[in-house]
Amino acid sequence: MENLLYWIVLAAVAVNALTGVLDAGRKHMDLVGVVMVGTATALGGGTVRDLLLQRPVFWLNEQVYLLVAVATTLVVFVAVRGLRLPPRLFLIPDAIGLALFTIVGTQIALQWHAPWLAASLLGVITGVVGGVVRDVLCNEVPLVFVRGELYATAAWVGAMVLIGLQSLGVSPVAAAWAGMATVLIIRLAAMAFRITLPTYSSRE
Repeated sequence: MENLLYWIVLAAVAVNALTGVLDAGRKHMDLVGVVMVGTATALGGGTVRDLLLQRPVFWLNEQVYLLVAVATTLVVFVAVRGLRLPPRLFLIPDAIGLALFTIVGTQIALQWHAPWLAASLLGVITGVVGGVVRDVLCNEVPLVFVRGELYATAAWVGAMVLIGLQSLGVSPVAAAWAGMATVLIIRLAAMAFRITLPTYSSRE
């Protein structure tokens, strides 16, 4: 399981860095701005999780994650610079990054003996905080805070699937794949069919 987690984190870092570059590109940022946004997007959620768990921050403990984040931002910047990209293009890799980081965050929290509900919420935090940082740096209302297709909800359901399957004796690896698939399917279905949560409304 440790080997799988390592590769999932690397993939999540790369995918989230890509979303940061695509979003920063829409704001016509220069290379420094793109690298800052991409790196913050890739590392933000895991950093908050580690601080809350009082464990070594993952990219300070293993520099390879920081290197992957910076390298991805540079490669994507060079590859897409000057291209006209659809405004919502970043949403697909963002959904993948959400699935990857949510499950990693939940599994790490469980390994650090967090209670099941706290572990699921730490998984959500790991999945969504990078996107929040990206949107703030790009001067937008964070995607998770506005009315729209299911986002944090998809992450929480996937985290609960992981926890539930492991409590039933399913292997951590199989449970992790099932959890990631759950997050991704719910998020993509919500985007495709405009599935949203009910909003608060008041009568005046």
